[in-house]
Amino acid sequence: MARDLKQYLRPGVTLSFCPGCGDRILLRLILRAIDELKIDIDDMLFVSGIGCAAWIPSPYFNADTLHTLHGRAIAFATGAKMFNPKLKTMVISGDGDLADIGGNHLIHAARRNIDLTVICANNMNYAMTGGQVCSTTPQGAFTQTTPQGNPYRPIDLCKLVQAAGATYVARYSVTQRFALINSVERALQTRGFSFIEALTPCPVQFGRRNQLGAPADMLKSLVGKCVMKEDAENLSSEELKGKIITGEFSDGCG
Repeated sequence: MARDLKQYLRPGVTLSFCPGCGDRILLRLILRAIDELKIDIDDMLFVSGIGCAAWIPSPYFNADTLHTLHGRAIAFATGAKMFNPKLKTMVISGDGDLADIGGNHLIHAARRNIDLTVICANNMNYAMTGGQVCSTTPQGAFTQTTPQGNPYRPIDLCKLVQAAGATYVARYSVTQRFALINSVERALQTRGFSFIEALTPCPVQFGRRNQLGAPADMLKSLVGKCVMKEDAENLSSEELKGKIITGEFSDGCG
């Protein structure tokens, strides 16, 4: 952790993510965005559910946090925002928590365009509970509960939330650090529902079962798979096969 960001961490805490987990990178990028915007972290509330990414704000952030029931982070955040509309409220949790168990909360918060910033750390499985399949697991991927490969198509979370009515929608990998920092800054400055899908590697559960190599190999793979939306427009469907399109899909300007 950069020295100038340590002020945002609770005194005495030690970051204890699994080796190679991208959530540690995401934690740093979120704090960098807050620091660059010069937001007083005491004016913020961080809400999370259950899962690996839920540990990003709680217990690590030296701020007000709500560590809630599995799948209910957005519901708790909605209540807090209704009670204190001036509170800058950010939800940080994983794909299993926000998109599977909490899927309806996600859809309806976007539909109502509630003034929340939601960051979904997508590692494509239920990592903390044993590596089970979830709604973002790629078709054919191996998990604890799909030993013969996932037979179902994954949900495109950005398309789902955009269709529901969110003001700001974006997707970036933790390997796209500057773009992701800028995206968090945009989301925090946007009034209405802001959603960022942050792609993050999970070497211990997803990577091991799918033989994706060492943590460094998974990061390199993400770099190669991610294509910015503007570049993707000039590529054929064949060239985009196996790629992940990243960028801003709804920028709050229209």
